[in-house]
Amino acid sequence: MAFVRFRLNKNHCLVVLERLLYRSKATNTLGSLHLFNMLSEARAKNASMGITGHLLYTEEVFVQCIEGPPASISSLWESLQRDDRHHDLQLLARGPIEARRYQDWSMAFSSYPSLNRFNMPGFFAVDKEGMNAEAERCAQA
Repeated sequence: MAFVRFRLNKNHCLVVLERLLYRSKATNTLGSLHLFNMLSEARAKNASMGITGHLLYTEEVFVQCIEGPPASISSLWESLQRDDRHHDLQLLARGPIEARRYQDWSMAFSSYPSLNRFNMPGFFAVDKEGMNAEAERCAQA
């Protein structure tokens, strides 16, 4: 039997949250402009769905942690599985959470330190070891 964690928002309404973590491989090598355009689209879509999260990209591998209402997470996960920009999707973790880890970001973004020069809000430089550490941190409820 699974237990669902919940909390009340400031209006005393029930809020149920879920976190999903997956890894996939990029179909093609992505340049800076393509990454930033993809990130802008994801941020707008996620904000409209009440989703927050963190996208990591290095060596043509994506690791993404998303969190939000279960219906929104399910809808986005279905969409991600149909997205031809990546393949070999692996669901690493999924389950209820008590609080958001990325509440300030509709999509934080980590990638090569060289992208730091663009001064993009929500960008955090990461190397392969940092990517693995962040994925492990996200997997912890």
